[in-house]
Amino acid sequence: MSRRRGRGAGPPPSRAVDYHNLRNPFPPMAVFPEDRIAAMHDTALRTLEELGMRVLLREAVEIFRRAGARVVEDMVFIGRDMVAAAIATAPTSITGRAGRRAKDVTLELGSLVFQPGAGAPHATDLKRGRRPGSARDYREYTTLAHHFDVFQMMSPSVEPQDVPPHLRHYFTTEAQLTLTDKFPFIFARGTPQVTECFEMMRDFRGVSDAEFAAHPHTYTIINTNSPRTLDVPMAQGLIDFAKAGQLSIVTPFTLMGAMAPITVAGAITLSHAEALAAITLTQLTRPGAPVCYGTFTSNVDMKSGAPAFGTPGHFQASLAAGQLARHIGLPWRSAAGSASNLNDVQAANENQMGLWGCLMAGATVVIHSAGWLEGGLSVSYEKIVTDCEVLNMVAELCAGAQAGEDEIGYDSALSAVDPSGHFFAAPQTMDRYNTEFYEPIVHDYANFGTWTERGARDASARATDVWQAILDADVRPAVDHARLGALHDYIARRTEAGGAPPES
Repeated sequence: MSRRRGRGAGPPPSRAVDYHNLRNPFPPMAVFPEDRIAAMHDTALRTLEELGMRVLLREAVEIFRRAGARVVEDMVFIGRDMVAAAIATAPTSITGRAGRRAKDVTLELGSLVFQPGAGAPHATDLKRGRRPGSARDYREYTTLAHHFDVFQMMSPSVEPQDVPPHLRHYFTTEAQLTLTDKFPFIFARGTPQVTECFEMMRDFRGVSDAEFAAHPHTYTIINTNSPRTLDVPMAQGLIDFAKAGQLSIVTPFTLMGAMAPITVAGAITLSHAEALAAITLTQLTRPGAPVCYGTFTSNVDMKSGAPAFGTPGHFQASLAAGQLARHIGLPWRSAAGSASNLNDVQAANENQMGLWGCLMAGATVVIHSAGWLEGGLSVSYEKIVTDCEVLNMVAELCAGAQAGEDEIGYDSALSAVDPSGHFFAAPQTMDRYNTEFYEPIVHDYANFGTWTERGARDASARATDVWQAILDADVRPAVDHARLGALHDYIARRTEAGGAPPES
């Protein structure tokens, strides 16, 4: 039987959370019957066989040719047997090595990993306004992502435009290695930059070449150029990462009615074909190379042509992609996001609609889960915080409710309260009042009078206080100072030698 705490028992325990190793608790939802999913998969294979994929990197074309694909100049026609063989060798479970083993991530069907919004050219917040992404923004964004436990993987966040392109990969890699110990990201912007990033990661982590190649220590996002084009940097990235045993997350970015058919079924079929082509290239390069299936499919506003997110079409496309991922048995990546121009009700609605599409679809990795505005043209500091509130609550659902004898509470609650009484002072309540419920980071549960007395501040204003406090605290992981010095020496030498320009 639980007992009420005495005054001399010390302070009650604070609530401990662990949002790292999440499993999706929701049964996956289907938008199409299974026979239609099989038909979409078959049509994707037919598309690769008969219509082909335009591949702009000659090395990739030759890899396909040597494997038996029919090649006509830069058009590669990939047989379904080749695709089937690639699916068979692609791993169904991938463990990404982070800076600490406790921060490793497992990517497989059923696991759930969140990343913040990524790839934005601009940053925005209520204190400094909208601006081109800078080195300061990149470092601050990394600090915020490190702080929130619900983010398990780092994202490319904002583009630090005040750092020259030939040196930018040094800056972004150093920032991730020193400001966080979560699973890091590297841009696939040509072999020279990728190779140097691998070297920095390997040496800072203190692993040998063989150990680095045996496990993915970093990842990249590979976007096809829809429809049916694989450009030079992306094809090179697939090859470079596969050769090194590092993770590629293949993500065709298809917008219904623009670079993809206007229907959900047509757009996802095209996306599936492009993803299969890219996955096949990784497995032809190195059978068993870690690769993650992905999609980012929504629709455009047919009045303006602008991308729209968090729409019913976006939700349905995620469900269809999830069905196809399960059809081939690979872990997969989907996305949330918003097209709103500020952190308002539209932004919250769109992001949550997109997020729930990912959750109901059984996505393994959900990118752009927090902070994205303007369809990816900016990330908002306030929106990172307000979206994290939702992600934390989703993570609470993943933990599941318990129903043991202590939770049912016959002795500690039900029998301890008389009819018409209350449970505020019940032993069960006294034992759990500090730990039972989720504690919000920005939501305000005060009544109107108290809220008014406190200044009637909205969620975005309160979120400003949150992100400023996180940046002021500047909490970062401990580092090996010898390795840190070696990293800075490496960057200085390579910078003096001229850096490494990105390939286009």
